[in-house]
Amino acid sequence: MIRVAPSLLAADYLNIGADICRMKEAGADWLHFDVMDGSFVPNITFGSDMARRAEACGLPVDAHLMVVNPEKHIDAFAKAGVKVITVHAEAVNHLHRVLQQIRAAGCLAGVALNPATSPECLRYVLGDFDLALVMTVNPGFGGQKLIPACIDKVSEVRGMLNRAGIKAIVEVDGGVNLETAPRLVAAGADMLVAGSALYGAADAKAFIETVKRQG
Repeated sequence: MIRVAPSLLAADYLNIGADICRMKEAGADWLHFDVMDGSFVPNITFGSDMARRAEACGLPVDAHLMVVNPEKHIDAFAKAGVKVITVHAEAVNHLHRVLQQIRAAGCLAGVALNPATSPECLRYVLGDFDLALVMTVNPGFGGQKLIPACIDKVSEVRGMLNRAGIKAIVEVDGGVNLETAPRLVAAGADMLVAGSALYGAADAKAFIETVKRQG
């Protein structure tokens, strides 16, 4: 089954509680919580206190840490109650250790790959993560168009997991809309992060239902 995770980066920050409730009622499966530090990416967004409030809505929260030294923040986000903590392979020196730290904190461990990062970096941590996040735009800002070459990367990641017998989630973030969703699902994605296209849709429920039917 295809799952949909609204990206809070695209929400109305002055009415974020109402926006979260709206997405839950529309059938969202998770909330994608974009954490940016102004260093790893140009933008600055949310911290662990906001994650705690988002988690209270009842949907699992995936904290996507687009930050340098993410290992310094894992405990805070785990204590905030998030379900998943995803770190960028490019942002850590010891990926295996950080993934172990996330699991030890009681969360599912995710690895995110920027568009230019090879899936090969996952090969020696297979079995140590629960989610692989393929970025199909350069991280930092919402509303970008999907980079077409990244669709092949989704297929590569799915193939790597299948060959190893690993049942990790393949998540895609960036440029997800009703036109790109079918191609991403066909490539092997089973979790799609939707931002601007979902929040800007006339009918969020219809958008989510249409995406889920792709599976």
